[in-house]
Amino acid sequence: MQQINTNLVIRNPFGTMDVPGPDDSDVMSYAAAATLSGDAADVNAAHWADISSRADPLEGIWASRWNGGADPTIAGDTPETWKRGRADVRVAGNRIYLRFDWDDGRRHGLIDAAREGADRLVGKYINLTNPAITRPWVGLVVDAARIDGCFPEGRLDFRR
Repeated sequence: MQQINTNLVIRNPFGTMDVPGPDDSDVMSYAAAATLSGDAADVNAAHWADISSRADPLEGIWASRWNGGADPTIAGDTPETWKRGRADVRVAGNRIYLRFDWDDGRRHGLIDAAREGADRLVGKYINLTNPAITRPWVGLVVDAARIDGCFPEGRLDFRR
C-alpha cells in the first residue's frame, strides 16, 4: 500500500485554497484589453469605506465591493447591486493577495495578482465558497486608500 503525498504547498498567505492559474492565458488576454483610468470620474472615486489607512501602502484591512453578477444565494440580488464586505490585503514579493468577503461574511473570495509596474495588478479571482467560479481580474492602485478593479462581467474594488 502506498501512502499519498499530502505535502501541499499553498502560495497565498491566508492558508486557503490557491487561485488556479493566476497568470494563465485568460488572465493575460483580459489584462491586454482592460482599462482603468483611476480618475475622479471612476465609480470607485467617491469615498465609500470607513477603514483608516495604515503606514504600509497596501497591506492591511480594506473594504471591498463587487458587482456585475448576481449571487444566487442572496435573495433578490441583481448584477447591478454592489455586494460589500471587508478585505485583507497581503504582499508577498511581487504578488498581492486580496482575500475578501460579502453577504455579511458568509461568502469569500481570493485574488492572486502580480504587480505590473508601480500601479497595475494583473491576476485571477477564485470564489472560495464556490471554487468552480474563477475570473481574470485587473487592478489599479490609485493611492494608499483606493484600488480600482475590474473583471470581465463587472467591478471588484477596494477602499479604505
